[in-house]
Amino acid sequence: MKRIFLFLATNIAVMIVLSITLSVLGVNRFMDANGLNFGMLLAFSAVVGFVGAGFSLLISKPMAKWSTGAQVIDGSEGTTQFWLVETVRRLAERANIGMPEVAVYEGAPNAFATGAFKNSSLVAVSTGLMDSMSKEEVEAVLAHEVAHIANGDMVTLTLIQGVVNTFVVFFARVVGYFVDKVVFKTERGVGMGYYITVIVCEIVFGILASIIVAWFSRQREYRADAGAANYLGTPRPMIAALARLGGLEPGELPKSMAASGINDKAGVMALFSSHPPIESRIAALQNRQPGQQ
Repeated sequence: MKRIFLFLATNIAVMIVLSITLSVLGVNRFMDANGLNFGMLLAFSAVVGFVGAGFSLLISKPMAKWSTGAQVIDGSEGTTQFWLVETVRRLAERANIGMPEVAVYEGAPNAFATGAFKNSSLVAVSTGLMDSMSKEEVEAVLAHEVAHIANGDMVTLTLIQGVVNTFVVFFARVVGYFVDKVVFKTERGVGMGYYITVIVCEIVFGILASIIVAWFSRQREYRADAGAANYLGTPRPMIAALARLGGLEPGELPKSMAASGINDKAGVMALFSSHPPIESRIAALQNRQPGQQ
């Protein structure tokens, strides 16, 4: 519940800052004597939606390090760290991407990849993952995260989030204008009914829109699993890693990175889950054809 509250609060804060900035610049002039100018409103909504999503992507690496306490390693810290760095280097070469930064953070079993660019990314694993898995299983997890980077998942998800944000902002203001005029009977300009309705609608529409983003995130997990199987030449290590994770309590990741983690908690709100059930992922790997993405 705390993560959801912080996520919604952050989005509201971004919307407020962007709205004020655009108001000063005059970009939000989507109301005229005839009512709403839908073309201007759509442009305003796109700017707010994509700037917010793009900004989150650009700061994803430093935010990831700060929020998890992840420490970047170069392999000189010890034999385990050296193995981690060299394994990521080998996988990155197979995926034809630049060498990601490698980091370790304290926590329960989990891992994530983030970054705005394929050749400037970050792969991080928790100490709990390292302590609870064999090297073969850890390598599979690392391959999964490298596949996320090679597939451009962070950028694609950001673009989808930008589109979703655009429609949330757009329809929230359309509904707000309608309620203000019809229910609150505001005759000139807009009144408090408009602003209150816009805020409520942005929260409600944002929650509903997150179902779409979560659905896409679940689909890309299957692709990352298949990518890991291709890099390793067999799906067996990835299946073993998933099976082991299925018997562990997954480490909770910050909301901004949950979409790139190796595992996610199952719960009542299955529609909002960024990851498919582990059983489904294992079945997909078992049923895949050799070379299938």
